[in-house]
Amino acid sequence: MSAIALNVFPIFILILLGWMIVKTGVLKADVGDALGEFVFKIAVPFLLFNTIYQADFHGASPFRLWIAYFSGVAITWTLGHLIATTFFGRDARVGVLAGVSSAFANNVFIGLPLVGRTVGEDGIVALSILLAVHLPLMMVIGTVLMENAERKVGGGPSRGLGTILRQIAANLIKNPLIIGLAAGLAVHVSGLPLPQVVSGVVAQIAGIAAPAALISLGMALNKYGISGNLGIATATSVLKLFVLPACVWAACQLLGLSSQWTSAMVLTSAVPTGINAWLIANRFGVGHGLAASTITLTTAAGVFSVTFWAWLVG
Repeated sequence: MSAIALNVFPIFILILLGWMIVKTGVLKADVGDALGEFVFKIAVPFLLFNTIYQADFHGASPFRLWIAYFSGVAITWTLGHLIATTFFGRDARVGVLAGVSSAFANNVFIGLPLVGRTVGEDGIVALSILLAVHLPLMMVIGTVLMENAERKVGGGPSRGLGTILRQIAANLIKNPLIIGLAAGLAVHVSGLPLPQVVSGVVAQIAGIAAPAALISLGMALNKYGISGNLGIATATSVLKLFVLPACVWAACQLLGLSSQWTSAMVLTSAVPTGINAWLIANRFGVGHGLAASTITLTTAAGVFSVTFWAWLVG
């Protein structure tokens, strides 16, 4: 357990460091926003490019990995929605946001550093395969469900599935993570080696992605906090930290994924809720308190839950 803690604790210590940097006034929150932009647009795309470019897939099919992860997402998302609407009596829009908060893991800013430290290169390859479809699929589902919920609650006109998909596709084409993955795959398939100078620069930028991501996330957490909705937020946090990874672990066992890929999927599903939940709440103007509270609670408790799952799959 002590060896596992040595891999997990530094992840959350860097998040805490980022939070303290802003809290104590050493740097302003705007600096954290800029660092987060650099991580998302430059550092992590370089990391994904470098991983896919050098990866040895051993002829493995990604479909079992996707099925294992997203079956867990479907179960957890549904439970979050039902708890919010049935048990807490909230409307369909809050139900959708509760589902998002329960099932949308912070795979980029926490998942990648965690899997890299605990599983290694095979784990990063598995997570890169997941990231190729994770953001597009989750954003499409979240947006479509929220549009339908808004129409049900407010009676507004529907934009239509085609319009929604075109808008999301246009955003995804410009998404740096998608560009990094696609570029890495193109170079990998071509078989052309990168010049040594270029590969050295790529490796150096990729190397700073993990610590910079964690510090920038900690700096961003100063925006959130516990702002009401504590009952629902506690439920969504339990779903996120325990139910989702349990479902993913069970699916990985049933589908016969390798131990490295199983560890990568379980660990990335066990990380705190991603900021995407807040972005969806902000986009539709509903559930800000629930999203903020879930992000804060899961990040605070994540060090213990992630340590547990790392011990279980280690």
